[in-house]
Amino acid sequence: MIKEDVLEHFARRNVLVTGGTGMIGRQIVDILCDVDANVKSVSLDRIVTNEKAEQVYGDLTDFGFCKDITKGMDFVFHVAGIKGSIEVTKSKPASFFVPLIMFNTNVLEACRLNKVKRIVYTSSIGAYSSAEVFKEDQNPDGPPMDMFPGWAKRMAELQVHAYKMQYGLENFAVVRPCNVYGPGDNFDPENAMVIPTLMCRIRNKENPVVVWGDGSAVRDFAYSKDVAEGVIQALHYGTAGKFVNLGSGDGHSIKELVEALHDFLDFDYEFDTSKPSGFPRRVMDISLARELIDYNPTTSLLDGLKETWQWFAANHHEYIKRKNYFAE
Repeated sequence: MIKEDVLEHFARRNVLVTGGTGMIGRQIVDILCDVDANVKSVSLDRIVTNEKAEQVYGDLTDFGFCKDITKGMDFVFHVAGIKGSIEVTKSKPASFFVPLIMFNTNVLEACRLNKVKRIVYTSSIGAYSSAEVFKEDQNPDGPPMDMFPGWAKRMAELQVHAYKMQYGLENFAVVRPCNVYGPGDNFDPENAMVIPTLMCRIRNKENPVVVWGDGSAVRDFAYSKDVAEGVIQALHYGTAGKFVNLGSGDGHSIKELVEALHDFLDFDYEFDTSKPSGFPRRVMDISLARELIDYNPTTSLLDGLKETWQWFAANHHEYIKRKNYFAE
């Protein structure tokens, strides 16, 4: 929960949220609209998530557009990104890398030129090199060379660092979220991540739902509203020229994930141990975020899954209205 005095800081301020129709972005928009901020939500999706926000349809790969939308802004939340499965990451790397590089560079540079008071950039766990536990002062080498989304995120972090070195700018904060899920997730069955994929298969009544591996792989699943609160707090407090991790604070095995879904949904499942389970453990250390930006995720995996399913059940076709970077 964000403290009242922090939320009050956004009242009547001009705020831009890029990717305002995405998982994290729509939560940021809702929170800030509730405290009467003047919110402008930018997206390529033909979706309205909050009637109080000004909805702007536009392409962040256009530098002129980015300069226009950042004029007069007090705060900018650059949350726009591209989300897809590991398979799509490997088969269509340019579809991730090129637009990410373009709109990250454009938005951050436009903020600098227009002297926006505070900006937060949402990077990713993908910017790390491989590890079991991700901590800010470790894993300095960056992702494997074939992980193009991670490198696009890392390049934007370097851009922020370059601003600090050359111009002494301290008004850019950076966060690295882990595996985020929640309402507004990408439920496209062709390129969705693990939680929306499982939900799609359950809704389609696959019997049984076959899960690759033995279920032992541990991941850090963070609920989108918790992460959105962390992003808002990162902008408010700043990240001292560093990045901070935003995760759930806990690791959960894939088996625990499936069993949590089974707690409130009726489906049969089995694990296919002939298939790979993936990296054994990938979780985030969020102690720096707790200390630096007062980050305190409170949503349990079960509660987050229930809220996500409820939204999905009512909005299972929304992905069709969203920009698809992987369409030929």
